[in-house]
Amino acid sequence: MDFRDRHIVVTGGTGALGAAVVNELLGGGAICHVPYYIDEEERNYPHRTHPRVKLIPGANIVSQTVVARIYDGVPNLWASIHLAGGFAASPVAETDETELMRMLRTNLVTCFLCCAAAVRAMRPGGAGGRIVNVAARPALEPRLGAGSAAYTASKAGVAALTQALAAEVLADRILVNAIAPSIMDTEANRKAMPKADHALWPKVEEVASAICHLASTENRITSGAIIPVYGRA
Repeated sequence: MDFRDRHIVVTGGTGALGAAVVNELLGGGAICHVPYYIDEEERNYPHRTHPRVKLIPGANIVSQTVVARIYDGVPNLWASIHLAGGFAASPVAETDETELMRMLRTNLVTCFLCCAAAVRAMRPGGAGGRIVNVAARPALEPRLGAGSAAYTASKAGVAALTQALAAEVLADRILVNAIAPSIMDTEANRKAMPKADHALWPKVEEVASAICHLASTENRITSGAIIPVYGRA
């Protein structure tokens, strides 16, 4: 996919999936703007010295002010890919308001703020753009969210936001989509579930390819989709 000279923001770009997404974007010639908040992630980041990777420190994207600073610093934004998020599992009766709000802020609020900033950045040039969010399998199949209802609700919000925003900005030539992965094959997930059949899980490189297609100029007609990327799980 040709991303030559295109500026792309990748939140969560220092994570396992984020590193795979940035790797594919760099292969297509993109200039990647990668906000991060945890210093250790930057120190271990495989793309930290790449000349087309612009790391943005202190990026707590729960803050609208911080999000505005990030997007104000990106020229000619073409795509915004929102991978930042988190997971927590607890039964509803054992989930307090603090944990519920943490899931909503971590997954839905960060996505909403970055979507809004991306639209504001893309509209003036009239060239359109691409936004890609990350929902989750339980967002499409809520019964799978038993035991992690707060997380499921936050990701269902991301899915609804994606579809509503897609209709809102279609006339601006901005295409908005989301992927909905199952458990992905990462080192952390293998450690957490050592007895699972890891061969069934989608690989981060495979999920990254689906994301990058949605963010590319090759995607001319898909908007408002929540695309399952479950592998064989």
